Amino acid sequence: MVKTEKEIALLREGGKILRETLQAVKDLALEGIRREVPSEELNKLAIKMIEKYGGKPSFLGYRVGGTDKKPILYPSALCISKNEEIVHGIPTKDKVIKEGDLLKLDLGVWYKGLCTDSALTVAIGLVSESAQKILETTEKALALGIGEVREGNTLGDYGYVVQKYIEGQGLAVVRGLVGHGVGYAVHEPPHIPNVGRRGEGLVLKEGMVLALEPMVAEFSGEIKSGRDGFAFVTADGGLAGHFEHTVVVRRNGAEVLT
Repeated sequence: MVKTEKEIALLREGGKILRETLQAVKDLALEGIRREVPSEELNKLAIKMIEKYGGKPSFLGYRVGGTDKKPILYPSALCISKNEEIVHGIPTKDKVIKEGDLLKLDLGVWYKGLCTDSALTVAIGLVSESAQKILETTEKALALGIGEVREGNTLGDYGYVVQKYIEGQGLAVVRGLVGHGVGYAVHEPPHIPNVGRRGEGLVLKEGMVLALEPMVAEFSGEIKSGRDGFAFVTADGGLAGHFEHTVVVRRNGAEVLT
């Protein structure tokens, strides 16, 4: 789980590519205020920008199930999840971005053999009060969680502050989905729950690279599979939010790479 400083420098470069690509995709999505934006436009832009900077999309073609003879591969570079979709939604013909949507954008980038991962939630124009609250709560929960990441602290310290803040806002933590290590692979150990108790869980060491990603639900936080066969959605149809950063553990805090 611990990366070298040379590897972290490359992850930092890849993180910059990811950050700039996500921002460009967000800007395109916000055109949904004026016109219906086909979700495939967002995916095509993400691929174009990542390849322009010398990277590769890490989700496109990622194996998510099946057998060795008939693997199920993720068909998109960009996860595009709307409203009750939490994560892993894909662009489809009937999925357009329009005003009122609570949109989640999740993207991974391979750069010089190392992988970063990041996500954000976007309010497309005028959204409901509930949607705006979910967006702000999820983003703040991630910031608070990152504040707990330093050498000697535990994953329980991170999960504790994330859970406490989300539930204090009257919302629910999506417990069935977690963060993870990242760098050499899209998903590495450890699993990083967004709940916890102080002092419990893995003790953090300098150089660990983690993808931290609170997911927040309007109601229960229970999940089920979505209609596209890839997304996870809220079981009760409530809205959901998702923010994510790749960070590296340092002695006195976390360095955000994305």
